[in-house]
Amino acid sequence: MLAFLLTGVLALQAQTARQFTIDLTEDGKAQMVAFLPEKPSGKAIVGIPGGGYSVLSNTHEGTQWSGWLNERGIAYFVVNYRLPNGDRTIPIGDVEKGFRIVRDSAAVWGIQPRDVGIMGFSAGGHLASVISTLSPYEVRPDFTILFYPVISMDERVSHVYSCRNFLGEDQKNPEMVRKYSTQNAVKRHLTPPAIIFMSSDDNLVPPVTNGVEYYRAMRNAGNECAMHIYPTGSHGWGFGPWFKYHNQLVAELEAWLNAHPGPNPDAVRVACIGNSITDGHGIDLAPVNGYPALLQQRLGKDYWVKNFGVSGRTLLNHGDEPYMKETAWKDALAFDPDIVIIKLGTNDSKPQNWKYASEFKQDLQQMITTLCPALAQTAKKGKKTKNAQPVKPQIFLCTPIPAFKSSWNINDAIIANEIIPIQQEVAQQYGLQVIDLHTLFANDADKVQDDGIHPNQAGVRRIAEIVAEAVKK
Repeated sequence: MLAFLLTGVLALQAQTARQFTIDLTEDGKAQMVAFLPEKPSGKAIVGIPGGGYSVLSNTHEGTQWSGWLNERGIAYFVVNYRLPNGDRTIPIGDVEKGFRIVRDSAAVWGIQPRDVGIMGFSAGGHLASVISTLSPYEVRPDFTILFYPVISMDERVSHVYSCRNFLGEDQKNPEMVRKYSTQNAVKRHLTPPAIIFMSSDDNLVPPVTNGVEYYRAMRNAGNECAMHIYPTGSHGWGFGPWFKYHNQLVAELEAWLNAHPGPNPDAVRVACIGNSITDGHGIDLAPVNGYPALLQQRLGKDYWVKNFGVSGRTLLNHGDEPYMKETAWKDALAFDPDIVIIKLGTNDSKPQNWKYASEFKQDLQQMITTLCPALAQTAKKGKKTKNAQPVKPQIFLCTPIPAFKSSWNINDAIIANEIIPIQQEVAQQYGLQVIDLHTLFANDADKVQDDGIHPNQAGVRRIAEIVAEAVKK
């Protein structure tokens, strides 16, 4: 028996090529323990132990996962974060710093920097969900794994001490309770895919008002999310072999991880910027079925397409919902795209927005030169450019598709006679290519939904076809 156990231990150790600890703070009170695999797959996971924000359960909810993950070529990092004691910025800052280190050191450690996930347990699951929903793009994970997570900061339906330890005095502030109840922070397209594991009989962190709520928010946003609820097991099983469904759990997790490969490291990055037509209004599971997702299918693995569309947004900075004030805009810039597809202007035609018509050109110029600062020199010279834009990112301007009805006071005459001419003028000024969807969709009323504004499934396929052809050329 001893020989058998020793063989098993040595086999596990053989999968870990290197183990070391990094201090995240000068005093060493926050640390990150790294486990690098012998044969790296490029994937990495940052582990966040639980413990009610009062202790750290960093063995079965931390280091014990290293062998299993390293065996599969996954680099693993356990963040031993400082406890908040009412100051939530402390653990958030520790985890974000850990993420920065992992991505900054990715090339040295055999990691694809955009294939780094987060895995959190209980209160650590809450912290993982905070990083997944509220942290900047640079430190936001690419996928999320949650075990029996605390999600709500409302102590009436959650783990009381996690709520109090994390929020401190802000536990009395309804606005802060809502903000850090992370089901309210899920954003369409921007919150990474997730998988959740729970036990139905968990009487410490109620699954229905926590993990299930996160799943509901993800599904309502159209984001990809899987959920597994086991009949028994209560709370806190982590990697523990005593958990009755342990083998089933790791098999399901492995299958999910295998189904989520990272993007090709050398892929051309394509950012789709726009309003509800890019966002996918009226298209079920738009992150999978919207035009950017179909564009990804058409372009293939040598491209990496991301959807940064937000419904109802205007190009106009004085519009009722300006795009350039959105998190999606910040994320699109941080994505560092090689190609940008801009499809804005439809909502700008509404009367309350088009009263700022005189600002449309300058706001479009601002968007273009923010995306590509090198083009700002062209604007200063005031010269028109006949040649195609020679600098990164390459920008395509899409004209709005026709408004076949005046739903929401959208005005097709303004789109055709005022907005599109400005787009064409600015495109000529900077040497950008125009994708004239307004003309190409002129006879396609059957490819829009009943509102006469948003493309249906046939319509988004058509947009994907047109944009893919332009990009490939």
